[in-house]
Amino acid sequence: METKKDIIILGIESSCDDTSSAVIKNGYLLSNIIANQNVHKAYGGVVPELASRAHQQNIIPVVDQAIRQANISPDDITAIAFTRGPGLLGSLLVGTSFAKGFSLAKGIPMIEINHLQGHVLAHFIQEHNEPYDPPRFPFLCLLVSGGNSQIILVRDYLDMEVIGQTIDDAAGEAFDKCAKVMGLPYPGGPMIDKLAKEGDPEAFKFAKPRIPDFDYSFSGLKTSFLYFLRDQLKENENFIEERKADLCASLQKTIIDILLNKLIKAAKETGISEITVAGGVSANSGLRNALIEAAKKRHWKMHIPKFAFTTDNAAMIAITGYYKYQRGEFIGMDAVPFARMDIQV
Repeated sequence: METKKDIIILGIESSCDDTSSAVIKNGYLLSNIIANQNVHKAYGGVVPELASRAHQQNIIPVVDQAIRQANISPDDITAIAFTRGPGLLGSLLVGTSFAKGFSLAKGIPMIEINHLQGHVLAHFIQEHNEPYDPPRFPFLCLLVSGGNSQIILVRDYLDMEVIGQTIDDAAGEAFDKCAKVMGLPYPGGPMIDKLAKEGDPEAFKFAKPRIPDFDYSFSGLKTSFLYFLRDQLKENENFIEERKADLCASLQKTIIDILLNKLIKAAKETGISEITVAGGVSANSGLRNALIEAAKKRHWKMHIPKFAFTTDNAAMIAITGYYKYQRGEFIGMDAVPFARMDIQV
């Protein structure tokens, strides 16, 4: 009797400023290595050219560590999955080029991954000796990160539809830009989350947009926040320093309210009560707590990912590759990365 062949996927993620590699075997995570880039802190944001150079330095050591930690040989790998987009082109080129070289060297197929689909499917990463309770289809996913704010209707592993998205800035960008105005270090989101715990979320009121359907907008909030600080600083030049915790708490509450209002509306109109959250901003403790409370009140089945799977990581790329491999969805050497990619692609 022929034994079933193991499916071992090597995942590569290089869409922004984190170089990551992971190994998934038959749906189970064996390793997930991430190299961060601290070089951008001095500039208050990601510098694309510096990011791509750092990826070139990091990718071989990161892949080597992932393979070693998984306790496999490079010859055991069934296929290589890489992020094709969306993201920074220079960064994506490094991952794409590495995937092509590895594919040719080992004679294995390549699988292109949409970064956003990866975030959604992070909920299906299985770990040995860890509880596994993935969402059931269909479900709604609130995808919130530095570059994206979307509500996605997920019908199956690779059948997703964006039913709401930001028409301008993303929630993560609003956190970071407002943090920068207050003089907080980059990335500002985690710092706002930390300071918000000490402040009064009702201290200040900021503009909430009135956008139809399930779409978002955060540019008006950023402008409202900027003008509010400008007016207060005219009267008291120490206003930000004296009220920093209250500012952070009020700003965070406003962003969370905007996100939740549309999610609640989407859940109500679709009749779906299986809800997930994904993306870097899903690490925000205020958002997590608000989602848990909303789930209790509205009888949702709420799925919140582990912190390790919220930010950009190759485990989510590898698990998406695992499902695409089973469907025979491979790509050739003519693959090029895209800065912009729709989640339906």
